[in-house]
Amino acid sequence: MRLSTTRRSFLKRSVLAGSATLVTPGTRAEGANSDLRVAAIGVRTRGRQLIDDLLSTPATRLVSVCDVDPEVLEGEVARLAGKNIKVASYADFRTLCEAKDIDAVVVATPNHTHALIAITAAVGGKHAYVETPVSHNVWEGQQMVDAAAAHGVTIHHGHQRRCWKAWRDAFNWLGEGPLGKLKLARGICYQLQPSIGRVKGAQLAPEGLDYDLWCGPRARSPILRKNFHHDWRWQFPWGNGEIGSGGAHLLDLCRWALGDPQNMPQSVISCGNRFGTPDNGDWPNTQLAHFEYQAAPILIELRGLPKSDLDYPGGSDRHRGISNGVSIAYEGGSLIGELDETTCRVLDDQGRVLKRFEGGGSPIREWITAIQSGRETSTLSISNGHLSDSLAHLANISWMLGRTMPDHVPIEDRVMLEAFGRMKAHLKTNGIEPERSPIAIGPRLEPKPDGSAFKGKIKGRADSLLTEPYRDEFKLPL
Repeated sequence: MRLSTTRRSFLKRSVLAGSATLVTPGTRAEGANSDLRVAAIGVRTRGRQLIDDLLSTPATRLVSVCDVDPEVLEGEVARLAGKNIKVASYADFRTLCEAKDIDAVVVATPNHTHALIAITAAVGGKHAYVETPVSHNVWEGQQMVDAAAAHGVTIHHGHQRRCWKAWRDAFNWLGEGPLGKLKLARGICYQLQPSIGRVKGAQLAPEGLDYDLWCGPRARSPILRKNFHHDWRWQFPWGNGEIGSGGAHLLDLCRWALGDPQNMPQSVISCGNRFGTPDNGDWPNTQLAHFEYQAAPILIELRGLPKSDLDYPGGSDRHRGISNGVSIAYEGGSLIGELDETTCRVLDDQGRVLKRFEGGGSPIREWITAIQSGRETSTLSISNGHLSDSLAHLANISWMLGRTMPDHVPIEDRVMLEAFGRMKAHLKTNGIEPERSPIAIGPRLEPKPDGSAFKGKIKGRADSLLTEPYRDEFKLPL
């Protein structure tokens, strides 16, 4: 898809391509004549939701569950037994991926093991559905794309709005050009992030949990958080912060609005910090990121603090009525929608509702259908998951460099500057003076189109953050 086409034809062709089914070379269809045998890896909150979706999917049979925490694993086996469903149980995903009676896996583990498990499954000839973000760094995502192609398996990502009728219908309609040229795709993530607390020393892992296996590719470091099973999201080795959690879904919707460009952005710049919560978290709870594409820019705004005075019961801010969603601006209006609502609406340039779109969908069912038919919907492919989630990783690289570089490039983009001003005002309403609690402003980075490296003077430092060290026993099986 060439970027030199007109905006209208570009969007139309992109959206239609995303809704068509495409033959995927080498994709097998074990479930065409019999039930597809599926295993779930990581069976806490999100894992259980995916299991319930699997249980309601025709021609699919849940045969195994896996979790490194024995209490969680036993609890899920018991829950399923209460539904008269008997499954095998595994503590180690590597053993499960060697099993011959499993055709596919769903992965809902912490972020740092997503790529490792999915690629291990692919090497074992198994299809995979991977929760968002699909990777913990940019390099991992590309390895997943390569593994799917090399082993002839279908790997889908967990950006479930791609399966919702509301968003598909909206982008199909907008692809005809009724609102004119796309101007800006904005994601708003104003989700409260109270302090995760600060521990005085290393904590113990849950009883019976193999902590070395839980750490997987990352170094086995002391546990410095109270809530073992949740607060890893805000720590560097395991999670990717809010921009790599809820923010990743918003970035995916924004990139979809651009027509799913199959390249990295021309540039990215991010700023923010962790404010008002002296705790064991590492990632920002307040962050902006701006991405330049030829079609239109993407801007994402994240706020984990409340409206004012650090009063969390008072709730969070909203922007154009949105607390967690997107506002996609066109010449003649905008597309507005909250992330967790199966509806979105188109407004004209006066704010009047022109159209409403409704309807949900199941990413698990679409993944199963792709496997069984041997045909894949392009928007759900691991390639799109990798490209969308890489935006979060690129933003975090810029921000991390901004923490250590006094010679950063100043913010110049008008839209970014306006959001930056509102960020500072928001901090002040919470009693935080940016002059005393500095906002880390990252450099403007220019990634190569394939994401393999950066251009410019600081490419060495930036390139080193595209991947991470891997322990020998947990290297990706490439």
